[in-house]
Amino acid sequence: MKSPIKRRVAIAAALLLAPTVAACGFGAQTDKVYQPAAGVNDRAGVVEILNAQIVSATDGTGTFIAALDNNATKADKLINITGTGVTSTSEGVDIPADGVANLALPAAKGNPVQVQIDGAAVQAGKWVRLTFTFASGQSSQVLVPIVSNSEDYANVPLPSGAPSSAAAE
Repeated sequence: MKSPIKRRVAIAAALLLAPTVAACGFGAQTDKVYQPAAGVNDRAGVVEILNAQIVSATDGTGTFIAALDNNATKADKLINITGTGVTSTSEGVDIPADGVANLALPAAKGNPVQVQIDGAAVQAGKWVRLTFTFASGQSSQVLVPIVSNSEDYANVPLPSGAPSSAAAE
């Protein structure tokens, strides 16, 4: 039988080591990707769709914003966006080879085109499934959130005729 002192030392050592041993594992919270932005990412294709969202001031219309990151050595082009209950208005978005097309920037800062999304499914607070078709043949389907044009999105250019949050105030 062990002496009481050895038993107490063993218990004390176990209590001190328990928090250290309990923190080990493969599912640690710091191992998970956390995206604090409202938009969603799709990294499945050669062209990655990053922080995708639709900014809307009124039901039925909004501006699609995202960063399109082309990881290929050849330029590509977003040629179409489709979805149930929505249509898109755009002449296409050129994406440079090994570069990014940032659709969230205003035209004065290098955004070549504004992509307008219209349809009954466009309502702030909802989600819409969009299919992105690229000239290279890539097709990506993404469930995109629709956010109102307030706070962080107050300066996003809206489709013609849509009131801005600054005008409403």
